[in-house]
Amino acid sequence: MTMYDVGIIGGGPGGYVAAIRASQLGGSVCLIEKGEWGGTCLNRGCIPTKTLFSIAHLAEQVQNTPALNIQNTTVDYSQTLEHKTEVIQKLKGGISKLLKANKIHTVNGNASLINKNTIVVSKFDGTSEQINVKNVIIATGSEPAEPPVFEIDETDVLTTTGILNLTKIPESLIIVGGGVSGCEFASIFNALGCKVTVLELLPTILATEDVQVVRHIQLFMKRKGITIQTGANITSVKKSEEGVTAVLESGESVSAQKMLVSIGRQYNSKGIGLEKVGVQTEKGKIVVNEQMQTNITSVYAVGDVASRYLLAHAASAEGKIAAQNCLGETTEMDYQVVPWCVFTLPEIGHVGMTEKEAADEGYDVKVGRFPYGASGMALGMKEADGFVKTVTDSDSGDILGVHIVGTQASTLIHEAAVAIRLGASAMDIAHCVHAHPTLSEMVMESAEAAYGRAVHVF
Repeated sequence: MTMYDVGIIGGGPGGYVAAIRASQLGGSVCLIEKGEWGGTCLNRGCIPTKTLFSIAHLAEQVQNTPALNIQNTTVDYSQTLEHKTEVIQKLKGGISKLLKANKIHTVNGNASLINKNTIVVSKFDGTSEQINVKNVIIATGSEPAEPPVFEIDETDVLTTTGILNLTKIPESLIIVGGGVSGCEFASIFNALGCKVTVLELLPTILATEDVQVVRHIQLFMKRKGITIQTGANITSVKKSEEGVTAVLESGESVSAQKMLVSIGRQYNSKGIGLEKVGVQTEKGKIVVNEQMQTNITSVYAVGDVASRYLLAHAASAEGKIAAQNCLGETTEMDYQVVPWCVFTLPEIGHVGMTEKEAADEGYDVKVGRFPYGASGMALGMKEADGFVKTVTDSDSGDILGVHIVGTQASTLIHEAAVAIRLGASAMDIAHCVHAHPTLSEMVMESAEAAYGRAVHVF
């Protein structure tokens, strides 16, 4: 009877990465997935949405560059969907090859824990397989929340899964929820020619972002024609042949052809035998320590079902940590430096603390800012909207956080992430020669601005 060193439930960015890392460390690994390799991120989340984002961004650039003199800037959505499918299939094939190359035993089916060392998989051909393991890593992810009031049917009222399956761009769209996903889809469909209205219950969209970033991105979105209503409490939803109507607590009604509900996610922790083993959960979320270990020493959990952050890259990092601990290392997940990226138009990237968070922690905060409009590269690209903001401790010069809103923010933020990870000061970035002309110069100048030494800004 085969006894695997690690049995992993879930083949998304947490699970398959954990499997490969465990194999690299010499462990025998069994990876179980009930759907498709790559999980939500690859099939229904990060990859398809960012593929649409890239097309939307390109369409916006063409429309905003009159020097090109392109008469027809209409997006062929059927071609866009074909491209999206090709990207997903290529990456899924890549994962399969990686798993095979790392000699990982894979099983397709629904997995359930019988005890802390036994997993039973119900296969789709009606048979079952018992997997014996020394350690378990649960990486079952999450799914879109579906509050009953919205009567989600994935035809007129959609989740983030259903909207990716639309075969044509709706004329108008209500987006319920002004968080990351809601604002990303708002930017994408607006750029593709759809009339978009965002309804957010909270007083602000993107509540986790720096207040100045939110102020600017909201201004940019409104300038592009996106309607944003905050403090909007939806009491009922009405469907008709014309579309969908959201009735607000204020008595106002908002109508559109389609509605996207993007107000959070629910943890996939039911039906996998956690109660049989005694794994502790809180409101459906698996409780873990910094080693990604549950209250049962041989059972670990990573990704959305257990993570502090619902981010694919956090899931992958946690998967590596869990695998390493399963194979005898002692290592902990470091959440101090986890970059966040929001693929709105323009993009948002941040790492570390906001200015308010730093002040609340008792730091004597000093801030440096540099506008995209002062960058030769940004101006040449016709991407002058945005800024880089560096939050520092005035006493030590340590970088506490960096916030970027503007084109390629999701790429630029990683210089700041590495700097914070290594304990670099703002002056360290300022003294590092940056190539000209590049967008990266703005990170340097923002760091210089924290010392009042930025050259290319008043």
